[in-house]
Amino acid sequence: MGKLDNKVALITGSGRGIGREVALKLASEGASVVINDLDATPAEETVADIIARGGKAVACIGSVTAPDFAERFVKTAIDHFGGVDIIVNNAGYTWDNVVQKMTDEQWYAMLDVHMTAPFRIFRAAAGFIRESSKREAEAGVENFRKIVNISSVAGLGGNPGQVGYSSAKAGIVGMTKTLAKEWGRYKVNVNCVAFGFITTRLTEATADADASVDIEGRKIKVGISPDLAKMMERSIPLGRAGRPEEAAGAVAMFCYPESDYVSGEVLICGGGISL
Repeated sequence: MGKLDNKVALITGSGRGIGREVALKLASEGASVVINDLDATPAEETVADIIARGGKAVACIGSVTAPDFAERFVKTAIDHFGGVDIIVNNAGYTWDNVVQKMTDEQWYAMLDVHMTAPFRIFRAAAGFIRESSKREAEAGVENFRKIVNISSVAGLGGNPGQVGYSSAKAGIVGMTKTLAKEWGRYKVNVNCVAFGFITTRLTEATADADASVDIEGRKIKVGISPDLAKMMERSIPLGRAGRPEEAAGAVAMFCYPESDYVSGEVLICGGGISL
């Protein structure tokens, strides 16, 4: 018996990194998982890994910023697994610049992926959640659904060179607190995890100053210098960066039944960083 048996979880950006670890964690507790990634290969690999471990998963490929993505994402969950119980808005990336050099494209890219995409997913899932909650209440069943949004310490305290990213990550905190108030009557717990320095392909230490990834045709710089990584780790009370599986653990806590009376909260997963 798992803590999430018979639950259906939708996780954006779950082909790689933290999202993949969240998917593996929730699937190990019995959830059926809808995996999303921009690219088919990592998404399908994560699906295959879950199935190989005895779990259930299906892929929904594509950009979370596409106008039709949210409806397709929710429909995938309902068509394949019959419901929506957990939504984790994990997809995102950084596209940095100081404010005077930041373009409109950079600014809106950060808002689109970190705020507009989650908003559309909530809107697409609202009808199913509302009607399901009504039926459950009429049957005398108290069934809690879970939403976990991903923010960052940059969204709570700001970070030089990240005005777009920081603003968007602050915005998802406001969205979390508002939705917790709007959807409490539907028995939906809405919480947020703000990550500190977690090692992923976007933040790993590298001596290659030109390291980049392609995101929807944009060349996005990734990685940080080894010296900066060491300096950042010295500022962390636990003395090191977090691992993706540790980040996933913080998300999973908000998905478990133990969090049924916790809503509208922001948890910093940062090795002891305080703001």
